[in-house]
Amino acid sequence: MGKKTIHVSDFSGTVLTGDGDVVRVVVLEHPDLVTGPVQVEISPAEVEAIDDAALDVAVVEIHDTADGEPRRVALTASEFDSMATDTPMAQVLRTAERVRPPKAARKATEKIDYGTVEHAGKPHRGRVTEEEATLVRDRLDEVNKRLADAGLRQIDPADPEHAERYGFPAPTATATAEHLAATAG
Repeated sequence: MGKKTIHVSDFSGTVLTGDGDVVRVVVLEHPDLVTGPVQVEISPAEVEAIDDAALDVAVVEIHDTADGEPRRVALTASEFDSMATDTPMAQVLRTAERVRPPKAARKATEKIDYGTVEHAGKPHRGRVTEEEATLVRDRLDEVNKRLADAGLRQIDPADPEHAERYGFPAPTATATAEHLAATAG
């Protein structure tokens, strides 16, 4: 049994045929929008109507509140331009001091503990701790299953690099040759 998805314009309710007739529009701000941005699907013709109705606007932040939170105001560009009476607004904007956007707050990245069953054996550039090496050696099948399920490379004790990294006995010349033949072809 198959499934068929029918897209309908959220604006007009008309059926949209084909993926080329579906346009995703994200509504960022609207007086009736209370929970944050939303997306709607509409037709290309309805997008043209949005483009035709678009206004040239100026969006400004006013920093005059006592609590330090700026408020945002949108007004037509012509209304905003008319407020510059001494010098044309285009010149005012060209010569105004640049504002640098605030640096994005860096999320405190959690340090991954490769000495746990959950992360042991995952590829990483750091040094392999004795805890990680022991987990990999003692629970190789479990670690390799988790790595395979995640689409990551598996650990092969016959690989000289893996043997050294995780403390497996050094592979014999025959095992190394078999490993090279298996990975080459």
